[in-house]
Amino acid sequence: MDSRQPLADDAAHASPELEPDSEYEHSPVPPERRKSLLTVSAVWFGFPMILTNAVPGGVVVAVLGFWRGLAAIVVANLVMLVYVGLLSHRAGSTGESFSLQATKTFGRIGYIVASGFLATIVVGWFAFNTGATGATLHQAFGWHEQLVAVVAGAAFVAITYLGIRALSWLGAIAAPLFIVVGVIAVVLVARDHDLGAIFAYEGVAGAGAMTFGAAVSLIMATFADSGTMTADFTRWSRNGMQAVIATATAFPLASLVAQITGGVVVAAGAIASAETVGGNFLPLLTGDHGALLDALAAVFVFVNLGSVCSHCLYNGALTWSHLTRTQMRIMTLVLGAIGTAAALAGVWNHFLDWLVILSVFVPPLGGVLIADQVILRRHVEGRPTGAIRPTAFGAWGAGALVGGLVHWYAPRFSDAVSGLVVAVIAYLVLERTLAKATEAH
Repeated sequence: MDSRQPLADDAAHASPELEPDSEYEHSPVPPERRKSLLTVSAVWFGFPMILTNAVPGGVVVAVLGFWRGLAAIVVANLVMLVYVGLLSHRAGSTGESFSLQATKTFGRIGYIVASGFLATIVVGWFAFNTGATGATLHQAFGWHEQLVAVVAGAAFVAITYLGIRALSWLGAIAAPLFIVVGVIAVVLVARDHDLGAIFAYEGVAGAGAMTFGAAVSLIMATFADSGTMTADFTRWSRNGMQAVIATATAFPLASLVAQITGGVVVAAGAIASAETVGGNFLPLLTGDHGALLDALAAVFVFVNLGSVCSHCLYNGALTWSHLTRTQMRIMTLVLGAIGTAAALAGVWNHFLDWLVILSVFVPPLGGVLIADQVILRRHVEGRPTGAIRPTAFGAWGAGALVGGLVHWYAPRFSDAVSGLVVAVIAYLVLERTLAKATEAH
């Protein structure tokens, strides 16, 4: 089959009256502008299969051992499949972005808090990975860290500026490249280490502070924010089922590939201080392996981290454009400049602290959206959109509170899963209580 067919197919469905490059910042994507399953899948598939997703996979395996670490990774990805899949199905059915979903659930004014919170977080991810690009290439080749970060940031902004189509192109390149580089890394590890020993790997001595539940939360937190904002990507799907299939290419498929690769190199004993640095296998490719492999490693860093940066910036720019009533491309330039400046300031040094915050506050927000947009979807259609919907904020607060309590006082459980479940239940109870109170009057 001609690899250009999906893109040609998409163009065939475009309406001549519509702006050909519109990103639909303020309205649902109309049916005639939806894209093929392959195009939307390429967007999601190329997102989680990244080097920075191999890091938490390696951390979890280093602390829990291979089999328990693998189990935590699998459980987290299955939860993400359900979590992101439900939100994606709704987006594919309606064509609505995350901001439009949040407006219905949190209110015309209330959505500003929910959307602004996540849109700022994903710009933080852009900053983190832009800074990581400079730091990684500096450590590998001695390149000027700040200069590389600036050049990388500009390139990632340029890709995002092109819109959803560019994300699909980049994803179609980034994911296969990760597989190639990951296989090379494992082959290099096999030269000096017994891969058969990974199955008996029990973790780093003295690093057992992390529980199984905390490991699940750590894995979920890596994509909890963009996963909650999945509608920005899957609203382009032609229907809800195609949106779910596109999501499944990311969770569990692409995410598992990245995290298990990180876990394997850690369990093989190829990474020092793995409980801290995780499954970052890039240093294994550089050094004494020749100029060709060095060049491949450099390209890999730019493409791989460029994929996650462009996706996160797209999420942030689309949402902030709706918040400010401007265009996605304008906000791409503004937020790209802010994110690059933050990268130069060293925000990427606070990776694990960042993930803890995300695991407590983000899943409950998604839980409220699932309860309202999916479970109670029939009530949403004819419901007037008020300024602020207290039940949504009450449920979000309840979920975040429980997630925080679990994190600090019951770490054997997952704060991310606990907060998510509590938020769903709390919202359903609050809505039911409100309905009864309304009927009584």
